[in-house]
Amino acid sequence: MPAPEDRPTTTPRPADGPATIPELLAWRAVHDAERVFLVVEGRPVTFGDLDRLAAHVAAGLSAWGIRPGDRVAVAAPNGLPWLGLFFGAARLGAALVTLNPRYREHELRYMLNQSGARLLLCPAVTAELDFTTFLAGFRAEVPTVERYVFLDPPDGEGRFEGATNFDDLVASGVAAGAGGRTPVGDPVAEAGGEPGPDEPAVVLYTSGTTGRPRGAVLTHGSLLASARAQVGHLGWDEHTSTVGSLPLNHVGGLTCGILSLLVAGGTVVLLPSFSPTAVLAATAAHRTTVLSGVPTMFVMLLQALAADPVDTSSLRQVIVGGSILDPSLARQVATAWPDAQLVNLYGLSESSGASVLSAPGDDLGTVTRSIGIVIGDFEGRVVDGTGEPVAPGTVGELQLRGACVAAGYWDMPEETAETFLAGGWLATGDMVEAEPDGHLVVRGRKKELYIQGGFNVYPAEVEAVLGTHPAVALAAGFGVPDPVYGEVGAYVVVPRPGAEVDSNELRAWCAARLADYKVPRYVTIAPDVPLTPAGKVAKAELRRRFEAGR
Repeated sequence: MPAPEDRPTTTPRPADGPATIPELLAWRAVHDAERVFLVVEGRPVTFGDLDRLAAHVAAGLSAWGIRPGDRVAVAAPNGLPWLGLFFGAARLGAALVTLNPRYREHELRYMLNQSGARLLLCPAVTAELDFTTFLAGFRAEVPTVERYVFLDPPDGEGRFEGATNFDDLVASGVAAGAGGRTPVGDPVAEAGGEPGPDEPAVVLYTSGTTGRPRGAVLTHGSLLASARAQVGHLGWDEHTSTVGSLPLNHVGGLTCGILSLLVAGGTVVLLPSFSPTAVLAATAAHRTTVLSGVPTMFVMLLQALAADPVDTSSLRQVIVGGSILDPSLARQVATAWPDAQLVNLYGLSESSGASVLSAPGDDLGTVTRSIGIVIGDFEGRVVDGTGEPVAPGTVGELQLRGACVAAGYWDMPEETAETFLAGGWLATGDMVEAEPDGHLVVRGRKKELYIQGGFNVYPAEVEAVLGTHPAVALAAGFGVPDPVYGEVGAYVVVPRPGAEVDSNELRAWCAARLADYKVPRYVTIAPDVPLTPAGKVAKAELRRRFEAGR
């Protein structure tokens, strides 16, 4: 892939007219049908290819009884089936419930039932789990799910009622005759046509402070608003290319990666998951221009680059998001890629993706001090505990407003009202200080979440799982610094009277019920925990005791 300065700009940009995801993909399929949008397992996929796949999947879903407004779920690694289901469901008007393939029984039961998903796409077998065997016994616990679509055909004992595979879904669409975008005879059009910009495209679960995950409802309009703001702020165009290794079930992979490059008309070299050597090899082979990841990824990338210094001089931007960028790591990144602009990216599920980015002229000191400025035509304000704006230089909660803000949480009106406020403001829960020129400096978190390797973890959810162990009376946790993952979980457990339990048993208990990044790194058994006058766990004191004992 030639360097960007060697390639003229010839492709027309999409007008502001495409208001939904299928409309934007259709625009690209008309204007850039033969241009490569994705490289998947070494195979090029053009905009036209992806649009045809989306049409087949949409028609297949319709033939299987999925209707506009339904939810379909995916718990699979990055790949063409994942994107085929996303764009196909979007074309039909169904919402995609994006699940981490590392989720286990506890999480899948809640999220599939709470969303009312009617279909699940997942691998047949992974290194960690035989999904076919697991789902054969588990499916009674998620009664709304009618079809289980495996990436590969299930065989042997993996076959059960409702089990099928992705190729069957596509074939059903082909049989329905939906090979193009002409509405004549199209089952999608007959089912009610394509969705509007305010309709749900994605339900993305974030851990809740109460231990109940919340499904953020991202609309077609909110996803595209974030993607367009990112593209405009960073100056991306059809010459922009990146390696997609962030998980698609998160806005970092879906909005900041796929949809932003769809808006720009660029190229994504899609990897099934993150591997530092694979990312660097793909960057070198395809001469990509943008490298994105969370701080943990960059620690590993720098280690891999030192061991095998491949040519990554094509990079023009290096974007770090998902957690606060440590100054030492920032200096290492800047040294490794001196010709690339270092960019901080701040966003959350509820803002559909990026909402704050480093300004184009920010130097290294500014990038390490500040997360950047609010982008696009979005608005930001810093407020005190009463919701009143505070002066620059005063710490308060960051609130955001704009078309990027999600439509609330799926079927959770109370939680929606707590976060999505009157006047269209989104309460982020992050404590910041605004500088006079608009740069934002993070000072802490109002919420208790910690970010391990780019994944949000709320202690309340892990505490709830620990509390289901028969020997546990109480559990309290928090995040502590870690040189590789940024933060990891430390939990103090008080056993029930007369019960005995050790930390290894409790970590194994969590590992069987939670995604691996939520499993506590440290578990301490204690006779009691410090309490506030109101009877709540005094976590600040608990953290102090933990740090003193390390």
